[in-house]
Amino acid sequence: MESLKHYVPYAHMAATLFGLIELGLTCYLVSPWGAHSIFAFLLFCSVWTLLVLVYIGLGPSYFPKSFQRTIALALEWLTMIFWFAGSIALAVLHGSPSCGANTYCGSTEAANAFGFLLWIVFLFIVVVDTMATLKGRARGQRAKPVVGV
Repeated sequence: MESLKHYVPYAHMAATLFGLIELGLTCYLVSPWGAHSIFAFLLFCSVWTLLVLVYIGLGPSYFPKSFQRTIALALEWLTMIFWFAGSIALAVLHGSPSCGANTYCGSTEAANAFGFLLWIVFLFIVVVDTMATLKGRARGQRAKPVVGV
């Protein structure tokens, strides 16, 4: 598990990129049409993800006294659950239609795909950070956050 820690910063970068893409997609889906509540929830998840990543990425470096590793881990767990719930709900709502040249339908499928990608990325981050935290507690040490490149 120690060797996986080196991939967490790359997972944070991938989550940031996917979060920005998902933000654009869900803004497109919400804006001109009467948005279904699932699209609004995915828009919330996108903004939530970017805020959590800012806290996790910049907190230890710029605000070391106010950064709490346990809170960061709880935020990661919550974000992973949000992405799973939102992506499953959108998959159930949308199904698997044949979109053709319909951009709204294609954007919905893309939003669902990136939602599941974000869930997988946060699943990886949560597993690695939880293991690091539990390992530190077993030794009676404070776990160091797995952030930065």
